[in-house]
Formats: sequence, C-alpha cells, structure tokens
Amino acid sequence: MKVISLSSLLYMTIPLLVVWFFYAKWVGNKKEIAYAGFRMVLQLLLIGYVLVYIFNGKSPLIGLLVIFIMITISSYIALRNVKKRDFGLYKKFFISILIGGSFNLLLVLYAVLDLHPIYQPRFIIPLAGMVYANSMNAISLVAERFENEISKRDFDEARAISFKASLIPSVNAFLAVGLVSLPGLMTGQILSGVDPIIAVRYQIAVMAMVLGSSGISSIIYLNLQKKR
Repeated sequence: MKVISLSSLLYMTIPLLVVWFFYAKWVGNKKEIAYAGFRMVLQLLLIGYVLVYIFNGKSPLIGLLVIFIMITISSYIALRNVKKRDFGLYKKFFISILIGGSFNLLLVLYAVLDLHPIYQPRFIIPLAGMVYANSMNAISLVAERFENEISKRDFDEARAISFKASLIPSVNAFLAVGLVSLPGLMTGQILSGVDPIIAVRYQIAVMAMVLGSSGISSIIYLNLQKKR
C-alpha cells in the first residue's frame, strides 16, 4: 500500500481552510472548525500509538476497557445537540448505544467473521469504532429531533419523525453505495490489494452493522423516552 508522506498530507489543509473561512464568515465562529481539526489530528496521532500497543497485547480486559471508553465518550458527545442535558438523559444515551451497538458488534464477530479466538484486536477495535460512532450519530439526531417535535406533536408522531431523521445518513449510504461512493472500508481494502469481491462482502457486513446499530440504538432511546 502506498505510504502518504507528511508533506503530501499538508495539501488537505487547503479544503479545510476554505471551509473554515466560510464557516467563520457565515456562522460567525472562527474557533470551532480550527478546534475540531486540531483535535482530529491530535486524537488520531495518539490513537495510532495506542493501537500499536493494543494490537501487540493479548489481554481482552484492555479491549473491553477501550470499548467502555468508546461508549462513555460517544454518549457524552451525543449530548451536545440537545438543550436539556442531565445525567438521566446521558444514562439513556449510554444504554441505547451500549445495547444497540454491542448487539451488532457481537453478531458480526461471532456469526459473520466467526473469529477463533474471539478476542482479536485488529478486528474488534476498528469494528467497535464504526458501530459505536454510528450509534452515537443516530442517537444525536434522534434526540435532537425528538426534543423539537415532542413540544408540538403527540408522542407517536414525534417518534416517527425523529426515528426517520436518525436513519437518513444510513439509508442514503445504502442507496448511494456502488453508484455514488465506494465506502472507506472497501476503498482501504482495495488499495491494500484485497480482491474487490472479498472487499464487497466485508462492506456489506459493515453497512448492515451500521444501519442495525443506528436503528436499534434509536429504537431503544425512543422506548426509554416513552416510559418517561
């Protein structure tokens, strides 16, 4: 696989600067894009070194700790789009992401990939990152939309609108894949020399996992809201 040099990577600051300029001009916030970009680079550099350590280790406790951190942080990040933030809502986010994401992750690891032994960090950590990140995005969308809709509609209508909104990114990805886009996992595998047909099978599993985790997490959250 072709290695990207640091000097070549700097070219990608050009589109980022364009977005930052218009974001600052139109939205009036000069810090958010710059801060997000700085955090992205720092976090990826740090996780690169952490993954080297995790991949070389054999303790499943480390893997479980990483997954717990993923769920904890993703639940906290999802809170940023809602107005009424409290520990009760955070707990609902945590439970929804934990159950919705973990069910799909375990299904892929046990049934689809059929890993032996089950604890293989090179599979578990990247897949867990995908599944919990997409659960987080779905929860963020469904909670923000539900909060707006429940003030002017009954529960069933608000639930339908917010549930549909939470799945728009995943459904759009299903409709566009192969025609408009080649997703990241498939692209990465093809670039690294994997047979495209094998890459397609992995991508189908991942996309089903993403929609499943997003949908189930949203379903759990909305049911928890109904009980309230």
